[in-house]
Amino acid sequence: MKRRDYISWDEYFMGVAILAGMRSKDPSTQVGACIVDNDNKILSQGYNGLPRGCSDDEFPWSREGDMLETKYPYVVHAELNAILNSRGTNLVGAKIYVALFPCNECAKAIIQSGIKEVVYLSDKYADTDIVKASKRMFSSAGVKMTKLEPKSKNIQISFDINEI
Repeated sequence: MKRRDYISWDEYFMGVAILAGMRSKDPSTQVGACIVDNDNKILSQGYNGLPRGCSDDEFPWSREGDMLETKYPYVVHAELNAILNSRGTNLVGAKIYVALFPCNECAKAIIQSGIKEVVYLSDKYADTDIVKASKRMFSSAGVKMTKLEPKSKNIQISFDINEI
């Protein structure tokens, strides 16, 4: 008899997105994204970080203060990184999994790339104008927004080969 406690595709891909976010050097927010086609094939992944060639040690990671001394003008969000990392792969009709609901700038890139569904865990910035703008654009462009309700709060990964 087969196992019955395996994770769903949505939980799997959200897990990949969260694992990608663990690569982020951002001390306050680690977001990852995973783009998947209709055959459940991963097309791309990304996480929030500085553009290629910009040193993580030379740019600020602050959230407050003078704009140029914060992370905001420099960090590429996970969603945009995943789109850029796809290197021209056709994303039309794909889904993007991301732990945090996308900002308006990422929403534009998601729509322009042809992604048709956003699967997210948290919408903690729902009351901000940025997220309200994202939702308005997604609704207008026909991009489905799905809040993932996982069966379990935790998925454990072990590098202990004796547990496999």
